Amino acid sequence: MTNKEILQVAMKQSAEDIGCKTEDFIKKENVVVPLKLGTDAKKYYELPIGCNFISYGSNIVVGASEDMLKVVKEYVSLYEFYHCFETPNMYWLNEKINPMGKGVCFMAEYYLPDMSRLSNIPCDFELRVLGKEDFEELYLPQWSNALCKDRKHLDVLGVGAYEKGKLVGLSGCSADAKDMWQIGVDVLPEYRRKGIAKSITSRLAYEILEREKIPFYCTAWSNIRSARNAMKSGFLPAWAEMTVKPKKVIDDMNQNLK
Repeated sequence: MTNKEILQVAMKQSAEDIGCKTEDFIKKENVVVPLKLGTDAKKYYELPIGCNFISYGSNIVVGASEDMLKVVKEYVSLYEFYHCFETPNMYWLNEKINPMGKGVCFMAEYYLPDMSRLSNIPCDFELRVLGKEDFEELYLPQWSNALCKDRKHLDVLGVGAYEKGKLVGLSGCSADAKDMWQIGVDVLPEYRRKGIAKSITSRLAYEILEREKIPFYCTAWSNIRSARNAMKSGFLPAWAEMTVKPKKVIDDMNQNLK
């Protein structure tokens, strides 16, 4: 599979996620459409959503709820599209939508494999390919990026790094979309900086591709360690997202993190 084919699959999925057309992501002008979660939208999208901004680098495409269409159209017309994902411009949006009981909630950068750079990167630890049957005892805090206890049914494949039978690093993927599986990675603190993360990430990417699915990787802009691992593992930035949610959802999330 080529980089172009992989990107096309990702754009098609993003179109399904917000209710736009695949070709909207390569237009020069910004596009705003009524938000519609498709039947095959990524599993982690949950209503209510005020709007979701997506950029593959050419423009912004936004799926917005009916009450937000006007303000979103104004917002994307005021600023350069990539500045709409950052402060201080974001403050303009937050001030406008605050009376609606909404606010900016999620911001993330997504990566896709670069087939010219992806390779099976070795490390000094034993690697094992793991399946669903191997995960049941692994839903522990130290593996919470690789596996998701609340969505066990989506955890389908993993690669573990072992030292003398002890699991020291784990990459796992969730079947978040029909044709795309998302990778998450954890390495025990005392085993970091030993090349484990990039090894288990790249190996899992290969295992996913062999199953005719597209691996993708998500991280916050500020998570430099994770972003660096994505790059070292053969991935490149592909698209960015910013999601507006009701303030009650945001407040509940902040409360739960205390």
